[in-house]
Amino acid sequence: MGTLTDKVAVVTGSGRGIGREIARKLAAEGARVVVNDLDAEPAADTVDTIVAAGGRAVACSGSVTESGFAERVTGTAIDTFGGLDIIVNNAGYTWDTVIQKMTDEQWDTIIDLHLGAPFRILRAAQPYFRANPVDYHRKVVNISSTSGVYGNLGQVNYGAAKAGVIGLTKTLAKEWGRYRVNVNAVAFGFILTRMTEAVASDNSTLEIDGRHIKIGLNPAKAASAASIIPLGRAGTPVEAAGAVYLLCTPDADYINGQCLVVDGGRV
Repeated sequence: MGTLTDKVAVVTGSGRGIGREIARKLAAEGARVVVNDLDAEPAADTVDTIVAAGGRAVACSGSVTESGFAERVTGTAIDTFGGLDIIVNNAGYTWDTVIQKMTDEQWDTIIDLHLGAPFRILRAAQPYFRANPVDYHRKVVNISSTSGVYGNLGQVNYGAAKAGVIGLTKTLAKEWGRYRVNVNAVAFGFILTRMTEAVASDNSTLEIDGRHIKIGLNPAKAASAASIIPLGRAGTPVEAAGAVYLLCTPDADYINGQCLVVDGGRV
């Protein structure tokens, strides 16, 4: 019996990176997981990994920003596994530049992805939570960033969105306490993913939603970023997932409306 046995979780952006490890960790602790990714293949791969380890999972691929997605992903959890207990709003990517070069499209895209999509998913879940009271605590974990807590050069869109996630979290914690739903956020610092790994070329890009998004850090910048972390290194996706898992457990039943900064002590 795991700490999350019989719970049903939705984890957006869980085909790769941090989200994949969150989904795997929740499943390993007994949760039945709805795995989401923009692309069907990585979502299916995460599901296969969970099932091979003895867990239960189902894929719900597609963009979190597309019309009707919020109702579709929450409906998948309820229709497939008979409930909804945990929501982890993790999906996202960065599209950086300084403010004078940032287009309206860059601003709108990142704000909608990181703030609009979680808002719609949580709005879609509210009627179910209200109509189906339970004698335990349901959990919401919204993924923020140290860019939203402290700001970061070249990330005015991302920083604003992630700061908004914290405001969303604190407000819903007050609105949903009466439903026994704990709403918290985790703000990650330097975690090693495909978006932050050291790459030899400054021209490394990834096609996401038809856009070519720059990924990775040059090795010197990556080393410099790691050097100012008291633990002496970037975090791993497994470690990042552990922080989210903590807030999903019964041990966190009286933690509500908080933002846990997970950055190795950098700030």
